[in-house]
Amino acid sequence: MFLASGIKMQIYYTMEPKKHYVNRSGWLRAAVLGANDGILSIASLAIAIAAASDARSPLILATLAGLVAGALSMAAGEYISVSSQSDIESADLKREKNELDTMPDIELKELAQLYQKRGLSGKLAMQVAIELTEFDVLDSHAREELGITRINKAKPLQASLASGISFIAGGMLPFFVSLFAPINYMVIYQYFFSLPFLALLGVLSAKAGGSSITKGIKRICFWSTIAMATTAFVGYLFRVKPG
Repeated sequence: MFLASGIKMQIYYTMEPKKHYVNRSGWLRAAVLGANDGILSIASLAIAIAAASDARSPLILATLAGLVAGALSMAAGEYISVSSQSDIESADLKREKNELDTMPDIELKELAQLYQKRGLSGKLAMQVAIELTEFDVLDSHAREELGITRINKAKPLQASLASGISFIAGGMLPFFVSLFAPINYMVIYQYFFSLPFLALLGVLSAKAGGSSITKGIKRICFWSTIAMATTAFVGYLFRVKPG
């Protein structure tokens, strides 16, 4: 009885649908990039200013200006980039639709050939091509010929908002550190407050994307340390002497 119950439970868990992460790739990439850039850019900027001067006012001004400019820059850049991709996709779909209207037989054979390359027999490939053409001809050709699907289709506004908002969310941490941390130890405070959150961002990114957590943490911490150390060196190089 217990054996039968165990087999049923095993079958149930085996048949349970697996989670996939590709449908998150558009906004997730923009959000992760934005948050990471927000923390790292503003922290690095604050470290450079703090290393160059002992005054708090230029530090606050620089981090606040960097926060606003960075968020707008990230949002605009992401919108322009993804819009360009969307324009290319739209042009390809328009061209494909025109070909389907003017030479449907040739397009049908091309679709069948694509399925043959995937391992189907000629007869079965043609049957599949015909049935998919009857169901949604443009979607079938867009997916097989152009690699465009509803999941990975470019969404400029979504990517832009995710990038800009996440930049602000990430950049607020070093900004608040600039406001309240002791000015004499600002470089140290910025680094040790930012790094754990960057590591946490690496964990969230890895979990959401289904990849290695350890690899994500190591990668983000290593390059963040390099970036902040470099800006600290630049700040000390051009340090303003009191008086």
